[in-house]
Amino acid sequence: MADTLPAPRLPRFVQLYHEDRAAVREELLRGLQAPRPSIAPKYLYDALGSRLFDAITELPEYYPTRTEAGIFAAHGAAMADHLPAGATLVDLGAGNCEKAARLFEALRPRRYVAVDISVDYLRHALGCLQRQHPALDIVGVGMDFSQSLALPPEAGAAQEGPRLLFYPGSSIGNFSPEAALAFLRQARAACAGGALLIGVDLAKPAEIVEPAYDDALGVTAAFNLNLLLHVNALAGSDFRLADWRHRAFFDAAASRIEMHLETRQALTLRWPGGERRFAAGERIHTENSYKWVLADFDALLRQAGFAATRHWTDARGWFAVFAAQAGD
Repeated sequence: MADTLPAPRLPRFVQLYHEDRAAVREELLRGLQAPRPSIAPKYLYDALGSRLFDAITELPEYYPTRTEAGIFAAHGAAMADHLPAGATLVDLGAGNCEKAARLFEALRPRRYVAVDISVDYLRHALGCLQRQHPALDIVGVGMDFSQSLALPPEAGAAQEGPRLLFYPGSSIGNFSPEAALAFLRQARAACAGGALLIGVDLAKPAEIVEPAYDDALGVTAAFNLNLLLHVNALAGSDFRLADWRHRAFFDAAASRIEMHLETRQALTLRWPGGERRFAAGERIHTENSYKWVLADFDALLRQAGFAATRHWTDARGWFAVFAAQAGD
């Protein structure tokens, strides 16, 4: 009788994010009824939104992904020398997990923990990744870490060794400077004595930044407009895509890109139990992306309690990857 092959290893999954439909609806309607209406950017990433963002990263205008990838390719070995060996690699906002996977050879993690709010998308990505790396302990965590970065025990207990938190793609830019500081302080605590590896988009002229958020093909516009369909599903609203247009512009004083959805004409948005009148040209704020100066972000890391910071940039100085030790 032929030997029976062992069953393939499967990734573990921890579901911490359980959608409270009533609370989500309340949050969305509160934002829509504010004097300056807004929708939190986390709602951009439903299943379709996550796939649209993957498409955005392939666009010629969207420099952050390929620029950051070039930095990792050129300096990955040097980064590994500055980071704890054999750590638990915690990938925040993992998406399709491709960025972290490209670093497995250099970092040689003992465990890979992928954290994302888009649960179904993450489950699929981890199934593919486990087949490519059958010996690696892989854990998925369905979690909204925008408010709290309290990782579960499956993400590696402190006594098992340090964690290396990985936060690529300039996602830290979605936080205001004050909120970024609060998040980095949580990240330092979550490192369990390990380190942080983080991608940061750097300040540059508007003519470079703006097309990355308003591409010629309209993929970013579709990504932003898809948010309205997601809100309809969550809040019972009656957004019509034809009534809205995508807007993105650089606010030089704040050093940030702003994304909005703007009405094409006056309209009334309705949902069960309420409505709001929008004037022609009125906007819903959907996302910020702050652009940093190297010295300012280094100072922010140190203010958050990190030490032994190092950074690597591309030749044009458009993007940086920082490594920082959490210490005790």
